[in-house]
Amino acid sequence: MKYSSSVEVPAAVAIVRPFVEDLSCYPAWMPMVHNVISIAEGVWTVELRAKVGVFARSKALRMRRTTNEENVIVFERDEEDGRQHSPWVMRVMLSPDSSTTNVTIDLAYGGNLWSAGILDRVLASQVDAGKAGLVRAVQGA
Repeated sequence: MKYSSSVEVPAAVAIVRPFVEDLSCYPAWMPMVHNVISIAEGVWTVELRAKVGVFARSKALRMRRTTNEENVIVFERDEEDGRQHSPWVMRVMLSPDSSTTNVTIDLAYGGNLWSAGILDRVLASQVDAGKAGLVRAVQGA
């Protein structure tokens, strides 16, 4: 699955960037990110969780920041257990304007945990809810 979503944040890129370059900040504004533990510089264990009615799905991922450029940040799944895992890639693009920053999040993943149709829509709605959460978090900083 591939999903992309953008939000215009009414703040300069220097204010927005700390909220999106460190996965430890995501639980404060992204509903599907349930828990994050920093395990090394640029490496985190991330627990994703989403509910569909009375059912809940969760997934733990070891994520590494593989790109940390001025306007592009990329996180990729990076497990160290010797097994083959489905890819998860999140690309965050920051497009500054005079007083705002457009934040685009591209999420791509393989495997079948989330790909049962309805779960794709739940994941998309969680990412969309995160857009409003990001704006609130940045404005509250």
